[in-house]
Amino acid sequence: MDNTILRVNHLKTNFYTSYGEVRAVDDISFSLRKGEILCLVGESGCGKTTVALSVLRLLDSPPGKILGGEILFSGEDLLRCSVDRLRQIRGNKIAMIFQDPQSSLNPVLTIGDQIEEPLKLHLRLNHKEAMVRTANLMAQVGIPMAREHLRDYPHQFSGGMKQRVMIAAALSCNPEILIADEPTTALDTTVKAQILEIFQDIKQKTSMSILFITHDLGTVAGIADRIVVMYGGKIVEAGTTLDIFDQPGHPYTRGLLNCLPSVSTSKDRLISIQGTIPSLINPPGGCIFHPRCESRMPVCKEVSPKESLISGEHIVACHLYEQERIA
Repeated sequence: MDNTILRVNHLKTNFYTSYGEVRAVDDISFSLRKGEILCLVGESGCGKTTVALSVLRLLDSPPGKILGGEILFSGEDLLRCSVDRLRQIRGNKIAMIFQDPQSSLNPVLTIGDQIEEPLKLHLRLNHKEAMVRTANLMAQVGIPMAREHLRDYPHQFSGGMKQRVMIAAALSCNPEILIADEPTTALDTTVKAQILEIFQDIKQKTSMSILFITHDLGTVAGIADRIVVMYGGKIVEAGTTLDIFDQPGHPYTRGLLNCLPSVSTSKDRLISIQGTIPSLINPPGGCIFHPRCESRMPVCKEVSPKESLISGEHIVACHLYEQERIA
């Protein structure tokens, strides 16, 4: 039985700037199942956040524009539904935790008011009911003495506590899908671990589906069911967490794994991926990763690789794997 709740098919999203047309998301497809954590991984600038904003149609237009594809939520194409229908879905059926809680929270509204707003709008709760649920949500995400902090302002909270507030607000209406865009960025190690525990708890206690976006493969190792690796606006590899960590097929995925610190090796320094992400205004021909790839072949400069199925759900878009399979 197909338990897919979100399916993205051939999504293309561009930005039109004075420097040229930026191909931020270039024909990508993936699916999210009910009750799973799917992690979207890649370096900054690879298009991860653009995917998230495209799903909820939150891109500023101009300069952003979704050129094609489908985003099917329970069979309904979000790219073709009305603005009023989108307002019913945003924050209610699909909620999003934005990357920077400092800029996402309104500095002139209390924490309580900001969490209560979707409760009153979508669930039609009165003020007293919304206040009680808000205090419970704040306690659920680990904010101590939640009721006493309802009338505090964002500047009175630390970075980690602001992130907990953002998670509480996103969970307020019990959404079917939670999109978390770099929710642990700029947090220290201890707070990061606590935030990840919250996501694990959500997964264990609810049937909520989570699209978790991060640049750090190490962060998702303990929480992800499946991983999608993006580079230069394209998906280069996808599979289960075990597939990605035990049998990485794409040189870029291997490079990301080599960047992870480890106490079990004698490496004096981390191994970095040479070069930088190419311009998405004028991307290189063939495989977009070939200028940085130590295993590149002549065909990599000329032909864009197609996805190859390695096993089960494990797919890789790489000429190198095709050559290995033929050999």
